[in-house]
Amino acid sequence: MRGLRAALLGSALAVASAIGLNGAALAQGQTLRVGMAAQDVGRLDPHFAVSTIDRVVVAWMFNGLVRFKPGSINPAEIEPDLAERWESSADGKTWTFHLRRGVQFHGGFGELTAEDVVFSLRKAGTAATSAFAADYRAIESIEAVDSHTVRIVLRENIPSVLGILTNYSGGYIVSKRAVEQRGETFVRNPVGTGPFALDRVTPNQSAELVAHAQYFRGAPQIGRISYRFIPSDASRDLAFQNRELDLNYGRADQTWVNRTRQVPNTVVDVFEPGELAIINLNTQQPPFNDIRIRQAMAHAVNRAELVRFRGQDVSREGQSLVPRGYLGFSADNGLLPADPARARALLAEAGHPNGITIRAIHTQLPEMLNMMQVVQQQLRRAGITLDLQVVEHATFHQQIRQDLSPMVYYSAARFPVADIYLTQFFHGRSRVRTPTAVTNFSHCDQADSQIDAARVSTDVEEQKRLWAEAQRILVQNVCGVPLIETLLVFARRDNLDYGYELKGSMSLGPLITEASRLR
Repeated sequence: MRGLRAALLGSALAVASAIGLNGAALAQGQTLRVGMAAQDVGRLDPHFAVSTIDRVVVAWMFNGLVRFKPGSINPAEIEPDLAERWESSADGKTWTFHLRRGVQFHGGFGELTAEDVVFSLRKAGTAATSAFAADYRAIESIEAVDSHTVRIVLRENIPSVLGILTNYSGGYIVSKRAVEQRGETFVRNPVGTGPFALDRVTPNQSAELVAHAQYFRGAPQIGRISYRFIPSDASRDLAFQNRELDLNYGRADQTWVNRTRQVPNTVVDVFEPGELAIINLNTQQPPFNDIRIRQAMAHAVNRAELVRFRGQDVSREGQSLVPRGYLGFSADNGLLPADPARARALLAEAGHPNGITIRAIHTQLPEMLNMMQVVQQQLRRAGITLDLQVVEHATFHQQIRQDLSPMVYYSAARFPVADIYLTQFFHGRSRVRTPTAVTNFSHCDQADSQIDAARVSTDVEEQKRLWAEAQRILVQNVCGVPLIETLLVFARRDNLDYGYELKGSMSLGPLITEASRLR
């Protein structure tokens, strides 16, 4: 029996070593238990991680050339990550990055080299291998100068080169060898350089991560993360109250926040960025190819009422098709006010005196579904009946990218410069079901010239003017109806110390780093 126990222990240690969990982390046995409002993860290839569910966990496994300072979304605080330093040419079109030496990939995939960076950024910029390809269209070439130096040449200036190279969206660096070896399975079996490595995914139950003992900033203090899929708010909250979870995906709802703050030994974190929710209207298909019906939708929405429903601590009114606080945001755009009577009149003018019924696909993700149901009630007052086809969240993302819904409720935060939001959601190149598709569900392209001109301008004031003009054009064409900006909310046990002050997170969830610990 003693020999059997020794053999089993030896086997466990061998597995732990293979996936990067050192003896100290194994011994301390600290497991962070996270509850997520999800049925399952979608894609863990970071270049396809578009949903909040996937973005949160991907950020624990990958790095970029540069990163937002933990706890911040301020572009002025971007700092070195896999690159220890960089320089640019006088014209701002040639950038050279010098990589840290000795950075190790998970799972024994070896040291990070310039070849991995070149592969990753080319992958991120290719529509077939990335959901963020449009962000990289300004790149003319990426080359490895030597094993630890990468040169990037732009064909045109863009508002923030570092913005597309951060630990965010397409900026994550993957292992070239792992992608090539694992092929299509990489989306559920990824390999990065971050503080945590994926151990396994149990469908509809959890994703299990282990500490990356060779992490270049030092071995994490937390040994494991159990990322548990609990789609029911009530079940997740009960698990948290029963101390079965240490970190819980919260509801951006005032009642939830107030109630959770009363749970003993609990901290509720409310942080940036505000995710702007927009009802994107397909302007090329009935019924929204008639601008009067789009205008009726805009007049039917009452943003102040939505904020009262969601809560003053956790939300604010959307004022444009770009979130507040982004460089280039403008509220001077002619946004139509709430006016149900005017909405009914417009419907009548468009040939629908008795109202109209619209069928739309929507996610079962509780936070998004609850808000859409409030919008549904507002639309009904104006004579618009919304028939919601509710599907699982990953299915929702698949179907809306196939253009199967005439209206798409989409809530998102992006790098805080107007260019990226405008380009991804409202530029003609980003229309869904095209080779360069991103998230343009409205099929609008009326402001393409302004968006393009602002991107290459080197005059900041000229950029702001062009971005403001683009927002006016898109709002006046009712390409989408802004609803509210919802801040991010998580609840944690007060013994969970992130290792930094959480003011914001571009990954849409708390960043768990080597410094995070359970006290």
